[in-house]
Amino acid sequence: MPIIEQTRKTCFRWVKDGPSMSPQNPLSALHERILGSWRMLSWTRRLSASGEGTDALGAHPFGYINYAPDGRVMVFVLRSNRARPAQNPPSPAEKLVLFDSMFAYVGRYEVLADRVVHTLDGSWNELWTGTQQTRLLHFEGPHLIYDTPETIDPMDGQLCTYQVRFARA
Repeated sequence: MPIIEQTRKTCFRWVKDGPSMSPQNPLSALHERILGSWRMLSWTRRLSASGEGTDALGAHPFGYINYAPDGRVMVFVLRSNRARPAQNPPSPAEKLVLFDSMFAYVGRYEVLADRVVHTLDGSWNELWTGTQQTRLLHFEGPHLIYDTPETIDPMDGQLCTYQVRFARA
């Protein structure tokens, strides 16, 4: 194939499908590395004012994040040992406890040099729908580690940062 024709097809594919997923592109390598399902191991919060660290949804949260090749992300997290409602439907107080013991959203994602940006289409907390959530990422051995920029905790309004650890599911 002549070089001009090959270049034209490559440029068209890049515009149509996004940047090449070749191993020569380090962003592509990072993108490929995060693809798939990851099980949450821990989620810690550090308050900006005091430096105090706590488990964001208690010790041993149950959760997953999934990065699909089509650019979609899904996150679902529950506090471990959640109370089971006494009846169906749950009482208003039980509904509040259930809501406050979970975290979930869906959307699209973009991998950058040292972070992934989630653009949310839907969320457990409607205030987050339509927002972008930035996660600074790195790996420690087989574990995917997220750190957040300073942010407002959606549960209590305090300024904090988070660190989340995942293992390949």
